[in-house]
Amino acid sequence: MSKDSILVINCGSSSLKFAVINPATEEEKINGIAERLGSSEAILRWTLRYKNNGEKGSQTLGLAAHEAALEGLMGLLREEGMVEGISAIGHRVVHGGEKFSKSCLVTDEVLQAIEDCIKLAPLHNPANLTGIRAAQKIFPGLPNAVVFDTAFHQTMPAEAYLYPIPYSLYKEQGVRRYGFHGTSYRYVGQASADMLGLDINNSNILVAHLGNGASACAIKNGKSIDTTMGLTPLEGLVMGTRSGDVDPNLFSFLNKTLGYTLDETTDLLNKKSGLLGLSEMDSDCRVIEDAAVEGNEHAQLTLDVFCHVLAEKLAGFAAAMGKIDALVFTGGIGENSSIIRKNVIERLSIFGFKLDEQLNDETFRGKSGVITQEGSTVGMVVATNEELMISRDTQVLTA
Repeated sequence: MSKDSILVINCGSSSLKFAVINPATEEEKINGIAERLGSSEAILRWTLRYKNNGEKGSQTLGLAAHEAALEGLMGLLREEGMVEGISAIGHRVVHGGEKFSKSCLVTDEVLQAIEDCIKLAPLHNPANLTGIRAAQKIFPGLPNAVVFDTAFHQTMPAEAYLYPIPYSLYKEQGVRRYGFHGTSYRYVGQASADMLGLDINNSNILVAHLGNGASACAIKNGKSIDTTMGLTPLEGLVMGTRSGDVDPNLFSFLNKTLGYTLDETTDLLNKKSGLLGLSEMDSDCRVIEDAAVEGNEHAQLTLDVFCHVLAEKLAGFAAAMGKIDALVFTGGIGENSSIIRKNVIERLSIFGFKLDEQLNDETFRGKSGVITQEGSTVGMVVATNEELMISRDTQVLTA
């Protein structure tokens, strides 16, 4: 059997997303997720893209961790006759620090560098390393490539990535803005330029990647010049459970007034804030939107805060770029919420945006396209595909 497939793996702290992609056709053969890893409810779910318009299946994994989940995946791929066709494995790694500005093949030195970045991503990088090492063990002999969320943003100028704190903290500890969602931005930036007939090397594109984790990026001539996430994914926009930007002195205030410890405030800002904390309903934007449509004023206020912060950041990026060729929405919320897109575009009308209500309402569930009127500054939706981007990089590195 010819080796015509790339296995893409994205390990989270308690989950493992995967896809098998044919790099020649860029078609997914299978994708899925192993979730609740480490608990007694661990489960593997998948969709066979090449069967019956997407045949779905699932398998309980018991008390499985990442390696056991990969072994379960190996069994599934063997049953479907896919194992022998896999030529390489591509991994998403969240944090590469300043060490990595592009994707690379896995070596002992690369693994050590990823480990050295654990202090910058203590929840994500250990899981990424677990996935890489498990893949090396279960798929011996296959090359592994790593694609970093932070790499795309290494083109930011110092004025964008430095914090106004003692410079020694940057030089000695690497404290700076790194940014995340870089793999998505790389894909969406190129895809949107292609759709509009723009030369990516002579373009000014704003992208809002909106989901449970949310960020925005200014892409000038194909390169990131600024982004909202920072040293960690907490900085920037309002997210599902993350606060985004708040007064840093909030830590001291909560400690002195309510006795919160450092860890308690960190937990509050990462897991109990954002849409969940402000709405006092849910972290799912759809739930809050439904309540707002039914007349819940607090739900509407929550959406307004979300959109106000996003529009404010995008306006600042527009000033830095000097020109807007397109504003692109992507991610789960960006691709599916016509309500959020309308709210944001109306707030940015000063930049010449005029929404086409019908196009906006018709664009969801993986659809891509322009959602503004003819003659307007272009606003559009592009469905992101990080797995495909990882597959492309892996193919180039292992060809």
